[in-house]
This record gives sequence, structure tokens and C-alpha cells, in this order.
Amino acid sequence: MSENTTPMAGHDYKVLSGSVGPDVVDIRKFYADTGMFTYDPGFTSTASCESALTYIDGDEGVLLHRGYPIGQLAEQSSFMEVAYLLLNGELPNQGELDGFTSTITRHTMLHEQLATFYRGFRRDAHPMAVMCGVVGALSAFYHDSTDITDPQQRMIASHRLIAKMPTIAAMAYKYSVGQPFLYPDNKLSYTGNFLRMTFGVPAEEYEVNPIVERAMDRIFILHADHEQNASTSTVRLAGSSGANPFACIAAGIACLWGPAHGGANEAALNMLREIGTPDRIPEYIARAKDKNDPFRLMGFGHRVYKNYDPRATVMQKTVREVFDSLKVSDPVFETALRLEEIALNDPYFVEKKLFPNVDFYSGIILSAIGFPTTMFTALFALARTVGWIAQWNEMITDPAQKIGRPRQLYTGPTQRDYVPVGER
Repeated sequence: MSENTTPMAGHDYKVLSGSVGPDVVDIRKFYADTGMFTYDPGFTSTASCESALTYIDGDEGVLLHRGYPIGQLAEQSSFMEVAYLLLNGELPNQGELDGFTSTITRHTMLHEQLATFYRGFRRDAHPMAVMCGVVGALSAFYHDSTDITDPQQRMIASHRLIAKMPTIAAMAYKYSVGQPFLYPDNKLSYTGNFLRMTFGVPAEEYEVNPIVERAMDRIFILHADHEQNASTSTVRLAGSSGANPFACIAAGIACLWGPAHGGANEAALNMLREIGTPDRIPEYIARAKDKNDPFRLMGFGHRVYKNYDPRATVMQKTVREVFDSLKVSDPVFETALRLEEIALNDPYFVEKKLFPNVDFYSGIILSAIGFPTTMFTALFALARTVGWIAQWNEMITDPAQKIGRPRQLYTGPTQRDYVPVGER
């Protein structure tokens, strides 16, 4: 990191340069020097931390994990490799990957009393409500990995969270449909094990479809981390208080549950169901172009990516692989493929750079595999846990980290005296 200075409000402040991306002005002493705060709702122009994990260039459609392009990782690596990379900074060799995978596999079981915890929820409880509760409760069961000052305990907690999240998510699904829980099968891969725990039944041998397994692994990779988004910032903010890692990840899940963050793929699929059939697409395209019509095409464009979402390229190919393997024949999926074709060639959408994003594709893939829409955000949380944990570990070991304390522009009443209730 290099630095120089820039004058602001009569004072000189350091300008810090990272390895890539915009420079940042170090304003940590700005209030002490000027008596003023900066004003940045949503923190969209504020660097809240220093990080070496993930880099996004939205204008150029770039997403890098530890320097590796997301497309290369999704096409050539596995989710376990990406998890190791995010946690440790480098891709593993074969021995390191085998050791890491073995460690994660040995932590997939949940404490048996947690099955009773599930039964305290209503059957129609949203899976994200269940996951918030269960993940938060992990700290009540694993006391030997809640001391954040102990590197060994931090590592154990990290492995436990990554390993147990598929089990927690699968059990949330099983509980919602009234089927018995399935214990993990250590002979299967991380993703294959999750599919079996979700869709398998005790009376039958479950065969993992390799195309579906690879598709799910790609979805996990593509959602593993995404820089300082709302849920990641929530995890860091919770962690800055010294909260245990299980509580921090539960906070991240709660934030992800918001429809503006984790619900985009569900919204995209609901839109496709509303359109219904390919012959109705022109009507909805016209509505999307009409500024006076509230209808919007969901799954197109992205707040960060001003060009094509780099994650969507991989998903575009994966959609067809899954459809062919499962012999999908559904008007919704036909509508999705036709809508994609029209939007990619319509001058209106091209000019406004409203390209299909990862949520457009992931929703229809997950639905084709058999997941209900209520599980979509839970799967997002499963994958993002790796990024949250890596970000949390990075924050804990950052000597510059302080407890989060944003400031405000106060616009309420100035000081006034209390008036007894009888005199009001």
C-alpha cells in the first residue's frame, strides 16, 4: 500500500493506494481536525476496512478472489478449493486440499440436541428464520470455539461453520416438508452430501446427479464472497464488538434475508412465472420500457456491475447443462431462455446495459433442481458463509480494526425541558 497527501478543509490527509482500484482518503482524524463528520448514507463512497480478499470493478465486470477471476474459479476449481483460497490466501496443493476437505467433512454433524431445537419452529417457518435461530444457537453448543483471541479456536469455529451450514440448511428444508433428517454421508463431496441430505430419504439409496452436483458447486462458488456488501459489513460490524463467530454469522444471515440483498433470484423467478409463456414476453418488454408502468424486469442489471455480471457467464452455460440433464420441459424455463435472447439483442436493454445477472440464472437452475423459492436465500447464506468467515478472520487480525461506530447528521429537536404530563 502506497500513500501521499491531499489538502481537505485546510488540512492535509493521506491518500492511500491499494494494489488495484480507487485510491482512498484517510479521514480517521477528520473530526478531530475540523469538528465535522463526513456524510455518506449507505457508505457507498466509504472504505470501511482494508481487505485482501475480494476485488470488484463494476464498470469492467471484474470479480477477483485473491486475484483469481471468478470465471476461472467457477469453471476449473471446486467450492472446497475456493473456500481454502478465501481462508488462507492461496490455492491449495493436492495434499492441502485433501486435508482441508477431510477436516470440513469431519465437522458436518450437528449436535443431536439441535434436532429438538428445530421442532420448536412452526412447520411453515421460513428457512431463513430457522437458519438465523439455529446458527445463533451454535454458540450454546460449541463453547470450545468462541474465544476470538485464540487463533486455534477461531480456526475450529471457521471450519465448523463452513461444514455445518449445509446440514443446517438441509434440515431446515426437511423440517418444512415433514420428512426425517438425514445424517451426513462422509463418502460424498461437500455439495453431493448437501444434495443427498436435502432430497434423499432413508428408505432409498440416493444417487447424486453429477451435472446437478457440478451446477450447485458453481452456484456456491459464485456466491462465496462479494466484497463489502450489506451482509458482509454486518458480519464485520458485529465482529468488531467482540461477538463470537456464530453470533456474527447469524447477523449476516439476518441481513441477507432482506429482499433488497438476498432475494433477487426469487424475485426473478416470480417474474418469470408472472410472464408465464414466451408469447407474452413482448407485452412485458413493452411494460419494462414504459416509465409510467411499475413493472420492472428482475434479474437484469446490477447495482455494482455496470456491464455484464461476470458470474452470469458461467451460469448461462450451466442453465443449459442442467436443463438437458434433467430433461426440463416447463414454460417458465422456456420463457427464461427466450427473454434472455430478446434482452441481449434489444437496443434498449443493450444501451442501458441491462444484461442478465447471476440471480436471473441461479433462480431457474435451483427451481429446476427442485428447490422451493423459500430455500433460495438459505442456499445463498450457505455459500456466503465462507466469505463471511474469511472476512471475519481478516477483521479480527487487523490491528487497525476498532469497534464500528458510524456517526450521524442529527436533524431532531434541540434541547428542551420536560413538561409534566398534566401540563401538556
